[in-house]
Amino acid sequence: MPLLAKVLTVSDGVVAGTRDDVSGRTLTDRLVGEGYVVVEHRITEDGTEAVAKTLRELADGFAGLIVTTGGTGFGPRDLTPEGTRAVIEREAPGMAEAMRLVSHNQGVPHGMLSRAVCGAVGEALICNLPGSSKGAIECLEAVLPAIPHALDLLSGGRPH
Repeated sequence: MPLLAKVLTVSDGVVAGTRDDVSGRTLTDRLVGEGYVVVEHRITEDGTEAVAKTLRELADGFAGLIVTTGGTGFGPRDLTPEGTRAVIEREAPGMAEAMRLVSHNQGVPHGMLSRAVCGAVGEALICNLPGSSKGAIECLEAVLPAIPHALDLLSGGRPH
């Protein structure tokens, strides 16, 4: 059975049509290259309620990976982690820490400012990624090796 994924771009600018969704397309391409079937790519505005509402819709009855891009920094509308926390049932702090560590180790001093959250709701695993395509890919690659096992466990698999 193929691994399924959904991509959510969180950006007022992309919603308004004033900014190109480079990171969303880049993530979709990288996930497909890794063997995932990306079944949906959606865009929503910044803000806790918009993110939470869209994540609930994306996770409803879904068994797979949901990655968000954007809204993880300190800007006034960067509220993707708050929207994610409103939806997830269990956090996966080690995954978020691994993403921050990779940014730090690659000499990205602003990586430590990421407020990204990862966690599970039902059989879906949600990971917040940065809005820059380079940062999003670096953070995704930090957690990619663990995702198939996490999804297996979420769907009722046994720990190895």
